[in-house]
Amino acid sequence: MASYIISVALIALASITAMASDPGQLQDFCVADENSTALVNGLPCKDSKRVTVDDFFFSGLDKAGNTSNAVGSKVTPVNVVQIPGLNTYGISLVRIDYAPFGLNPPHTHPRATEVLVVLEGTILVGFVTSNPENKHYTKVLNKGDVFVFPQGLIHYQYNNWTASAVAIAGLSSQNPGVITVANAVFGSTPPILDDVLAKAFQVSKETIDKIQAKF
Repeated sequence: MASYIISVALIALASITAMASDPGQLQDFCVADENSTALVNGLPCKDSKRVTVDDFFFSGLDKAGNTSNAVGSKVTPVNVVQIPGLNTYGISLVRIDYAPFGLNPPHTHPRATEVLVVLEGTILVGFVTSNPENKHYTKVLNKGDVFVFPQGLIHYQYNNWTASAVAIAGLSSQNPGVITVANAVFGSTPPILDDVLAKAFQVSKETIDKIQAKF
């Protein structure tokens, strides 16, 4: 009985200690050191003596991205790669330009929730929940509208109109990652066996070969 009481007391003490710890930043900033060879979950901090104001700065988000591509959209990221000062802060953003009938194809951000605001034009957006429901939530957004895409879920934006559109999106990670579904499935290196994809998509191997050839 005594040993049980001691065990409970130790667990309680450990819990109190954990709750009393500081979960926030322990320094003013942790500018990413791109030259470090240290392997950590994220990027190590640059020596503060080498930090400059440009580590917290990015210019050019006012410029339209080039949408002359197969999908008719361009994503301009501003994450820890572009602004090393974002390191450890859990935020980043992107500008998305859409040509008329341009598509930001179905994709996921494995490490971030996304909140999108339309600056110009009108776009159709949507996301799909996980198995087994696979429920599709979709809505038409106009200038000034805001929409949230939950972390890890497949989502897209489609400019189904004859005018160009622009959006800005914030993401809850300094390095949110992006997995474009079609590119990952049909454009992997080395490629996924067409037998596997044919069975998964319930189509012929010839159809899979034709799709893979586009990637």
